[in-house]
Amino acid sequence: MIRASLSARRRTRELAELATGERVDVLVVGGGVTGAGIALDAASRGLSVALVEAHDLAFGTSRFSSKLVHGGLRYLAHGDVALARESAVERGILMTRTAPHLTRPLAQLFPLYATTPRSARLLTAAGLHAGDALRRTAGTPSSLLPRPRSIPAAEALALAPGLRRTGLRGGLLSFDGALTDDARLVVALARTAAAHGTRILTRVRATDLRADHVLARDELSGDAVELHARQVINAAGVWAGALVPSVRLRPSLGSHLVLDAGRTGLGETSVMVPVPGSHSRFVFLLPQQDGRIYLGITDEPLAGDPPDVAEAPQSDVDFLLTVASAVLERELRPGDVLGSFAGLRPLLAADGTTADLSRRHAVLTDPATGVLTVVGGKLTTYRKMAEDAVTAAVRAATLPAGPARTANLPLLGAADRAALSTVEAPPRLVAKYGTEAPRVAALAEVDDELGRPLFPGCEVTGAEVVWAVRHEGALDADDVLHRRTRLGLVPGEAAAARERVEDLVARTLHGLAETA
Repeated sequence: MIRASLSARRRTRELAELATGERVDVLVVGGGVTGAGIALDAASRGLSVALVEAHDLAFGTSRFSSKLVHGGLRYLAHGDVALARESAVERGILMTRTAPHLTRPLAQLFPLYATTPRSARLLTAAGLHAGDALRRTAGTPSSLLPRPRSIPAAEALALAPGLRRTGLRGGLLSFDGALTDDARLVVALARTAAAHGTRILTRVRATDLRADHVLARDELSGDAVELHARQVINAAGVWAGALVPSVRLRPSLGSHLVLDAGRTGLGETSVMVPVPGSHSRFVFLLPQQDGRIYLGITDEPLAGDPPDVAEAPQSDVDFLLTVASAVLERELRPGDVLGSFAGLRPLLAADGTTADLSRRHAVLTDPATGVLTVVGGKLTTYRKMAEDAVTAAVRAATLPAGPARTANLPLLGAADRAALSTVEAPPRLVAKYGTEAPRVAALAEVDDELGRPLFPGCEVTGAEVVWAVRHEGALDADDVLHRRTRLGLVPGEAAAARERVEDLVARTLHGLAETA
């Protein structure tokens, strides 16, 4: 447990060790899901590893996904069977072996109306059954992800009472995977990597990359540092081209809205709404376990340099509300939006619209510096991306590595679903922390103050804030609000919690410093 704990004290010690000239086998730049996955893959092969991140774990794209672990239905529609199968295989690995505690099956309803073209119904049904065939070849049991089927209108309304009743003829029901929280997956990966010896260094901004070293700046102290490695891997995602100019990307922006589930009339079943004029794109209404609905996703080209944090443009907000309202009894209005978020996809430059660009990943070698860069891909296939990147690093630098192990390496807190159901802690905590949930709950039992919600009506308690600082590498209130609890997705909730979170973070950091 101690080796897996990330804290300000550990960061200070490990950065000082590397700044004195110690050389690691692999130095990863980027603390998103791909970078954290690379760190775990390399460390689990017996290599010495360090990871630097300019901001915080999951600061960029990895906290702004649709929170899906999907089997690649859209890629089948584009005829990319290989990528769809890769998605199905990686989904199965996440849901059955590496992170059952952070994943769950999600029912998906494709409502059918009298106005739905027969061709669209047949095409969607064919795609769902083809996706189910990939599920079977990937070895994911139907007890976890049941087979797709047609359902009558009455059953569709029972699953999603808020659907527009006029003209409803039934629906197609399928199942896919969903994450409790994408940022928590990144934190779990980083902590598991730390348990295997990786130095996880947030607030360290890389400024210049070479194959064997990185010039960087400690964002907390302002000091310049030089970090040495046998091989540097650039996993900065949409910002990779700023560090290695030979990497050409065409980023796209995907927006989501946060809604109150009660205002939509939907339950635990997600609803898939076809985008007008497209046979392969859908807008999703995705129920979350906290009573929210995420409505997304758009796919628009990004103009100019990628910002640190993207915002959903008003045109995307209007588009999502209009498309989703087409299948709901109650029209969604701007006042229903509690918050919004937008993620940037690091797509490889190619001809065509960003919506049609391949989600395949690539490991590129910069001819001038020898730096390896991994780009493209998506959250579901992060593990395969990481494996390919580390394999390339091993070959490039002749590193003494063992075979890849991550397909069968459970993340911290993981257990099979039967074991998770017996963990003695509130189910909400088990869904976030897995087998570590009792330790989080114990903090609240020892200190009544930590058992109190951060504000009235909030599920998150002070214990989760303290845990985030002591064990998950949170260094300030924003780390807690935006990456460890996700209260930041709804600005009003973040504002209500901020003062207490700032106080708890400050006191916890002070306590860690005193025991150093």
